[in-house]
Amino acid sequence: MSIMRRAMSTTSSRTVRQSYATPGSWSNQTAIYGFAPSYAGGISSMSLARQGFCFTQQSITPQISPVHFNQSLLTPIHRDFDNTVQAIRIQEKEQIKTLNNRFASFIDKVRSLEQQNKMLETKWSLLQEQTTSRSNIDGMFEAYIANLRRQLDGLGNEKMKLEGELKNTQGLVEDFKTKYEDEINKRTSAENEFVLLKKDVDAAYMNRAELVARVDALQDEIDFLRAVYQAELSELQCQIKDTSVVVEMDNSRTLDMDAIVAEVRAQYEEIANQSKAEAESWYKQKFNEMQSSAGQYETDLRTTKSEIADLKRMISRLQNEIEAMKAQRSSLELQITEAEEKGEKMVNDAKAKIKDLEDALSRTKLEMARQVRDYQDLLNVKVALDLEIATYRKLLEGEEFRWEKPQSLSLHCFS
Repeated sequence: MSIMRRAMSTTSSRTVRQSYATPGSWSNQTAIYGFAPSYAGGISSMSLARQGFCFTQQSITPQISPVHFNQSLLTPIHRDFDNTVQAIRIQEKEQIKTLNNRFASFIDKVRSLEQQNKMLETKWSLLQEQTTSRSNIDGMFEAYIANLRRQLDGLGNEKMKLEGELKNTQGLVEDFKTKYEDEINKRTSAENEFVLLKKDVDAAYMNRAELVARVDALQDEIDFLRAVYQAELSELQCQIKDTSVVVEMDNSRTLDMDAIVAEVRAQYEEIANQSKAEAESWYKQKFNEMQSSAGQYETDLRTTKSEIADLKRMISRLQNEIEAMKAQRSSLELQITEAEEKGEKMVNDAKAKIKDLEDALSRTKLEMARQVRDYQDLLNVKVALDLEIATYRKLLEGEEFRWEKPQSLSLHCFS
């Protein structure tokens, strides 16, 4: 706006009109001074033709027009000029110099504005290229962010898959743990039954030992009774042999001692044999019962031992499987932990990169907004400069038109 005001002030001072009058009957004339814009701030020379008391200035152009004057006017006369005319001329010269300097500065300013306009156009083209490249960078950033988001989704799916596998593995471990506890309970109950069977076997063995001892005692008692019987029988025979008995008997009957002894012996032997048979039968019955019980106990013991061996093998196999499952579980937990840590690290890296990209995008948007504002300001300046240049061009064309238009200046002096 200051440039426009200076241009208007310059335009207002383009044409200087001065009126002056000579003493006496001088007619008021107007002196018009102009300048041409086509000589880089220079002003065209003015030609004045003066003869006698009257001089006429034809058109101020590169061509000199002929001057017509009266010959009678060549006679010398006394001329007395007013000092004000000289002062006005000096003032006009100073004004012309000032206008010439202002016009030169105006031309320099127009050139500098044209250079500034070219510089702004170059800067604008560079900004457009930079905006295009930054738009490409934005596309690359968006593609990279989309790739990171896809990787993040893949890691989330893999995490969910690993969590499902972990749940399945934990379910299998719980099942095996339940089976292991059941087998331990079965083993405990089998061991308790084995202890009870062992107690029963020990009791049966003790009963058998007692029965064997009783059989031995009864055998010894039978032998003793047999020996006593033999001794008593021998003593009785001796007494009978040494004793003579006189018995009066009926002659019709005879006493047979041998038969009586044989009968008594037969009775005792029958009693002994019966006792022996009863003892042997009882012993055999008890022995058979003990043998059958011992065989049953032995069969049960072998069955229990085989079951215990099977249980031990099953327990060992289950323990091995449990150890393998524990190792697999530890490995899976370690893998899950590593995957979670890796996923969290990648997620944090992705979030950091996304934040950096968002910050860069925000800065880029702010920079683009600033550049757009700068461009708008530059465009406004360019429009204003174009308006000023158009105004200056019109002013210059008007001045050139005035310089090309013929102008005349006549001065008349009368004594």
